[in-house]
Amino acid sequence: MTQLQVNGQAKEVAVPDDMPLLWVLRDELGMTGTKFGCGMALCGACTAHMDGQPIRSCVTPVSAAAGRAIATIEGMEADRVGRVVQRAWVENNVAQCGYCQAGQIMTAVGLLKATPAPTEAQIDDAMSGNICRCGTYPRIRAAVKQAAAQLAQAGQ
Repeated sequence: MTQLQVNGQAKEVAVPDDMPLLWVLRDELGMTGTKFGCGMALCGACTAHMDGQPIRSCVTPVSAAAGRAIATIEGMEADRVGRVVQRAWVENNVAQCGYCQAGQIMTAVGLLKATPAPTEAQIDDAMSGNICRCGTYPRIRAAVKQAAAQLAQAGQ
């Protein structure tokens, strides 16, 4: 049995130690917001947080997540930065097909927690590991900038 802490809740799963965290989240815990994209940590669709840092859950074995704080898109409503980023996403009409958006949001939240006032170059650099097939990159950048400004105004 592997003990996990997901979105602030204790979870216990009986899975092989090498099973990717992505499949534990989706198939074992029913948290389908985290998406499978490439399976090789190249597209960012599977981005979750481990101890506050964005990770690619498709290549992270569940054994590496045992006892660590895992956050998924489902937990962002309870996260102040997550709520602001999600609101900025909606206000900027970022999502088109929406498939990559959970991973994009998780990466943006990680960026804003580490760098509250990012430059455009820092936004582009942080978000560069997340692929959007629809090409909404200008709206993503605008949403991250808006979220940063709103967090700064509220005193993050």
